[in-house]
Amino acid sequence: MGIRINTFSWSLALLSLPLIALIVLPLTKMVFTPTLADLWESLQDPLVVGTIGRSLGTALAAALICFIFGTPLAYLMARKHFPGKSVVEAVIDLPIMIPHPVIGIAILSLAGRNHPIGRFLADMGIEVMGTLTGIIAVLTFVGMPFYINTVKAGFEAIPERLENVSRSLGASMCATFFRITFPLAWRSIMLGMIMCTARAISEFGAVIIVAYHPMTAPVLIYERFTAYGLKYSQPVSVWLIGVSLVLFVGMRFFSRPGREAA
Repeated sequence: MGIRINTFSWSLALLSLPLIALIVLPLTKMVFTPTLADLWESLQDPLVVGTIGRSLGTALAAALICFIFGTPLAYLMARKHFPGKSVVEAVIDLPIMIPHPVIGIAILSLAGRNHPIGRFLADMGIEVMGTLTGIIAVLTFVGMPFYINTVKAGFEAIPERLENVSRSLGASMCATFFRITFPLAWRSIMLGMIMCTARAISEFGAVIIVAYHPMTAPVLIYERFTAYGLKYSQPVSVWLIGVSLVLFVGMRFFSRPGREAA
């Protein structure tokens, strides 16, 4: 039996190798191709530093928006059963499947002056195309499913009996949420924000439709690749990979077992 299990495990490992190689080999080649001098030179370029900072800043802004408006929705989806819930869940997941240039076109069509919402935004002095506002709107759109689904799973892992005990002792639903549920789910909330940020920082297709300028890091990488080739696009890519790696290390930290009470 032990030999059979060992053979089966090795077979699974061998079948997994092509996918692991598909991830590791290109990234390894990418990271080790630029010299240290190339990396240092790119880091001294204000445009590179500015675009990476802009990508990180707008991604964090999108994560904050998801935190404010997505947390109530995640709790509602985790705790309540209502007609059409499956439709709402499908709508939440829809940004994952939609081609991202379509997302950018959809947002621009909504924000145009031919649409009531676009006219309202214009009257308020809010512009979407070619602005940080437009970038943040796009990044919130693509990052929202990752935040909501992660936090929803965190809320579902918290036993409802804890909330029921709190309510039986006279606490309101609001007090129960902020004193019991929210503190127990904080790891899932942080994990959701990191996943949202990581997804948003890598967005290209929708951003380039809504705002080619001001440039984010993925747009700068695309521009340098099309204009100058691999040599000038790779150092920026390496720094962006580094930022993504830091985010995912944080994600692994917050996803460790024991994040909620039993």
